[in-house]
Amino acid sequence: MLQSNHNIKTSENPPQKRGIFYLRSFVILLLLTVLNFHAQSQAKIKFTESKKDLGKVKKGDVVTADYEFKNEGDQPLIITNFEVECSCTTVDFPKQPIAPGQTSKLTVKFDTKSAYDRQDRKVVIVCNAKNSASVRIKCFVEKP
Repeated sequence: MLQSNHNIKTSENPPQKRGIFYLRSFVILLLLTVLNFHAQSQAKIKFTESKKDLGKVKKGDVVTADYEFKNEGDQPLIITNFEVECSCTTVDFPKQPIAPGQTSKLTVKFDTKSAYDRQDRKVVIVCNAKNSASVRIKCFVEKP
């Protein structure tokens, strides 16, 4: 005849396992808190004016527009690049980090030699800011 063993301990969480569970939970909570704090402490770019209309310009001119901005975040703002729709638009931007509270400017240059009529160029600024940043330059290129 077979005997069953009914003397098995049914303690599901011995003290050691509960301690490890609480330690892991604490570490995860601490990690999430640190990541949340890091996500909140970032650079934030704010343009004084993000759209400029240069009016009528002559075909073949290179027109420029300056855009002043401020780092309203609590970490240094670092601009690494820019994105444009065509090679006729270029951007001069500061290469050094912009400290929190500091202002700076970038310059957009648009070469009109291959353009005519209404032009609207959007420049997306690639940076470490928590918000996205872009500027626009508009003009009307007159035919010669």
